[in-house]
Amino acid sequence: MKRRLKPSDLQAVRVRLCLMIMLCDCAAILFGCVVGNMVRFGDPLASDGINLFAVVLPIFIGIAINSDAYAADVLRDVRTGFSRALLAYMFALAAVFFLAFYMRANADLSRINTTVAIATTVGAIWLLRHLCKLYIRQTTGMQLTYELVIVDGVAVNPPPGVHVLDAERDDLRPNLQDPHMLNRLGIHLKGVDRVVIACPPERRQIWSMLLKGSSVNGHILSPELDELGAIGIGLFSGQHTLAVAHAPLDLSRRAAKRILDLVLTIPGLIFLAPLLIVVAIAVKLDSRGPVFFLQPRVGRGNRIFLMYKFRSMRADLSDAAGNRSTSRDDNRITKVGKFIRATSIDELPQLFNVLRGEMSLVGPRPHALGSLAGNELFWEVDERYWHRHATKPGLTGLAQVRGYRGATPERADLANRLTADLEYLNGWTIWRDISILINTAKVLVHRNAY
Repeated sequence: MKRRLKPSDLQAVRVRLCLMIMLCDCAAILFGCVVGNMVRFGDPLASDGINLFAVVLPIFIGIAINSDAYAADVLRDVRTGFSRALLAYMFALAAVFFLAFYMRANADLSRINTTVAIATTVGAIWLLRHLCKLYIRQTTGMQLTYELVIVDGVAVNPPPGVHVLDAERDDLRPNLQDPHMLNRLGIHLKGVDRVVIACPPERRQIWSMLLKGSSVNGHILSPELDELGAIGIGLFSGQHTLAVAHAPLDLSRRAAKRILDLVLTIPGLIFLAPLLIVVAIAVKLDSRGPVFFLQPRVGRGNRIFLMYKFRSMRADLSDAAGNRSTSRDDNRITKVGKFIRATSIDELPQLFNVLRGEMSLVGPRPHALGSLAGNELFWEVDERYWHRHATKPGLTGLAQVRGYRGATPERADLANRLTADLEYLNGWTIWRDISILINTAKVLVHRNAY
């Protein structure tokens, strides 16, 4: 690249390159089937090869995405990318042959055609992956990641081309008790692949805690310190670093999660449009004030965003900071508000947050800045609270399907939710998201919803 791209632009470049590799793999599978047809039947469009392509391709893509065959690391490492794609192709073929055997369709498969198709496809995937590597090297110079250095009170000489922030100058002095500081940090880290912190020993622990919820691979320039909970050792400009944080979802997993969000959200909004209109009218007629209640919430990377809800309280008594939890007989709730809260209909406008990319269908529920567990702010109860923001917040989550919702009068109420949220982050799969969405239907009307 002739100029250093912004993090968002660099991410877009990586997405395009990963899509290019995916299309090349698809083309290789098609090419193999066409060559098989030519060898066996003399007709490139013979039904045997085309049918094999049509059945194998979707299975291959699903397995390949799940096995990280199109993750960002394969842009540099051809061998790893090829092995993942090959494994996905073999699994896809095994699935097709298994189904064909049980459906007694194996007689319709030409052995010559299939053997030639497989051999040609494997060779084509290998060749195209290497050609893609040459193209990537020529067009990007292999500058595929965006690294940021934050200097906090120490001297450091970063290599040329690395962006540097000064904690004092850029108002980023670490403070776990200041959500606005975390918001500023989150804005700077948006789209960054790796952040390296250079700070004095006494501030390494707090930077470690901050980075664990940043959704960015975080390193600290320091000697080995056990209390940081290092997850690996790396190098930066010839100096050793301790890895203290990592993004829970890489690019391919974030893409799969985003695709699921859009596939379900867009039809959902169309289907629910009549209900949304009726509720909006009812809210407007029931009490004076706006239809929607917009409240600042903490999102991915500890960045603050405005979350949409149908207004369920009197406008003059609404609590934008969320300092007061809603009680069962709360006098602020309107007649319509009581019904839409009990049925979770008030949460439906958050589908627009999902559409905007600020939220996901599944993830830790976003909290207001003033939320209390007993008499303490959420992050005062447990510093790990900020770690839950390493992914997008969700309309529903593991904590919700386990029944952890409603007011938090005790510290234990937050502890239960935080444990479930961290469990979700550490064990994410697309199937778990689907399972949570299905189970959410069982708790839409819940005794703690008021």
